[in-house]
Amino acid sequence: MTNDKLHKEFLESVEHVNNYTEPLPADLLLKLYAYYRIAHKNFDNPGSRTPLINAFKANALIQAKNLTPKQAMKNYIKLVNKEIKDKA
Repeated sequence: MTNDKLHKEFLESVEHVNNYTEPLPADLLLKLYAYYRIAHKNFDNPGSRTPLINAFKANALIQAKNLTPKQAMKNYIKLVNKEIKDKA
């Protein structure tokens, strides 16, 4: 998959998630969060006002820390296709 095609598909998946109206499980949201942050090379500390949420987000980032941005985009797309689009 070319970088342009991957980036386009990633952006479409992000848009799909952003427009999705049904509630999503917390574990799925945390994985998507980590993949999105890594795909955008954003390694800042989570910025929630709630310490527990920050801890969960930080843990998700730690679990995915060995992914490259390209791998993170692919994982994001795959997860959206499997857990959201296929179940719609």
